Amino acid sequence: MDEALLRSLAPSVLAILVRRGADFAAAEDAVQDALVEAVRAWPADPPRDAKAWLVTVAWRRFLDATRSESARRRREETVDHEPEPGPTPDVDDTMQLYFLCAHPALTPSSAVALTLRAVGGLTTRQIAEAYLVPEATMTQRISRAKRTVAEVRLDQPGDVATVLRVLYLVFNEGYSGDVDLAAEAVRITRQVAAAIDHPEASGLLALMLLHHARCPARTAADGSLVPLAEQDRGRWDTESIAEGVEILQTALARDRLGEFQAQAAIAALHADAQRADETDWVQIVEWYDELVRLTGSPVVRLNRAVAVGESDGPRAGLAALAEVDPSLPRHAAVAAYLHERDGDPVRAAGLYAEAAQRATNLAERDHLMRQAARLNAR
Repeated sequence: MDEALLRSLAPSVLAILVRRGADFAAAEDAVQDALVEAVRAWPADPPRDAKAWLVTVAWRRFLDATRSESARRRREETVDHEPEPGPTPDVDDTMQLYFLCAHPALTPSSAVALTLRAVGGLTTRQIAEAYLVPEATMTQRISRAKRTVAEVRLDQPGDVATVLRVLYLVFNEGYSGDVDLAAEAVRITRQVAAAIDHPEASGLLALMLLHHARCPARTAADGSLVPLAEQDRGRWDTESIAEGVEILQTALARDRLGEFQAQAAIAALHADAQRADETDWVQIVEWYDELVRLTGSPVVRLNRAVAVGESDGPRAGLAALAEVDPSLPRHAAVAAYLHERDGDPVRAAGLYAEAAQRATNLAERDHLMRQAARLNAR
């Protein structure tokens, strides 16, 4: 069973049902039912046209649901005049579906959940496990999101930046449960980049590929985090790096720089270094300067302080860090690193311990505590 094929077809099938008059919530449920049926039926009897099969089954499931007594009074007049599905239409509403799932009226967490369910084709259980919440909680979150966008027409213009931001949030969740959300984000972003002519969509795809390429080297055998400078670069995925660099170069050549392209350029410079001490930190600082100009983000300024510390020395990094809000997550961790490099292990140890207390990720907390213990042992 090709689950990747099923997930790739899910958004276009959903868009077809909505275009035929199905409301979003009912159509999405019908598509999920069709995907489950495909998993059951296809191994023994694979269809000649997978998309047409899914459209037919999903539409019939929708009709069955709308003809039930509870829905009849609201929908029978419209549904009874709808034809049985024929060939799938030439109009592709998939991109509009992405816009709908990332609608500004949704909270970021709801937009992410709805995107993974409606566009990614994941089950509610898979999404709940990935976000480490009860399935009932995720069911309520997705139901609320569906109600929020129920009255939004599929032909209304959407915001590409919002879609990309939602996919970026998905990617940053990484891996949990039985779903690799980073890989899922890469897959969906490929579809978006292929569907629209937008350099930032390409920039985001390049960024994801370059970061995901390091995944095999990010954890040790015992599950502990391995910092970038200590990673075995021979374990990085060179094919993903090459693809990411090529996509980035094409996007940058269009001279419409955005934040995802700038972030991808920084990732590419890290990937280009055979060893950590060969990293071109001067160029990385220049790209962070571009990011600050584009976004004004405090998090970007925090990361820039690290780069300045590598490029111009730890005291220059600490001077840059002094301009950043100390309440930011990871501020104490960056300060600890720079103070250690500046020859102050006692202060660094205290800051590592403080950073560990603030960490929300268990693996990160463990890593920071190890750093504090290492310095205290001296």
